[in-house]
Amino acid sequence: MSQTPDKSEIRGPRGGAAPGGGAARRICVFCGSRFGRLQQYRDQATAVGAAIARRGFGVVYGGGHVGLMGTVADAALAEGGEVIGVIPHALDSREVSHTGLSELHLVDTMFDRKKLMAELSAGYVVLPGGIGTLDELFEAMTNSQLGFDPKPIGLLNDHGYYDDLVRFLDRLTQEEFLAPEHRALLWVEDDPEELVARVVAAIG
Repeated sequence: MSQTPDKSEIRGPRGGAAPGGGAARRICVFCGSRFGRLQQYRDQATAVGAAIARRGFGVVYGGGHVGLMGTVADAALAEGGEVIGVIPHALDSREVSHTGLSELHLVDTMFDRKKLMAELSAGYVVLPGGIGTLDELFEAMTNSQLGFDPKPIGLLNDHGYYDDLVRFLDRLTQEEFLAPEHRALLWVEDDPEELVARVVAAIG
């Protein structure tokens, strides 16, 4: 397992290193700390968490028990999967951390959070979310585009939630601000099972 950032703290009911096959057998999930307006967002988050665990992969995510983050974690745990959370101390102190995870890493900053989530996983699945989710998505795409951290990135376009974003990325390509091969780094699916299967297959 990659080294955690300085001044990090690790909690876990199992103690020591989390079970599983290391970063090569984990998928990082980016998603909202809110549930969103529609029940379908929760249903799709449940499907993603369960699908990852059923394929023998662990989940790495933002460590919260709230919103879609908590939904993904609970679904993976219910299937017997490994779930590792990464959360800044400031958010942990607000009592939003999930207390039933395989392992919870507490870090100092949001930068440390994203860095460690990347180190602990071999691919990404992105669900509906807000500004934080978009920040995580674009950082993952940038790192992959530049060759710093090339990993499969799958976007769940749940009932058209990301239609406008996908069109915008296509416009960037059309206007030659984004190379076609870099646009192709983001895979878009509307079915959670198909998206997870595609990312898992790419990880190998």
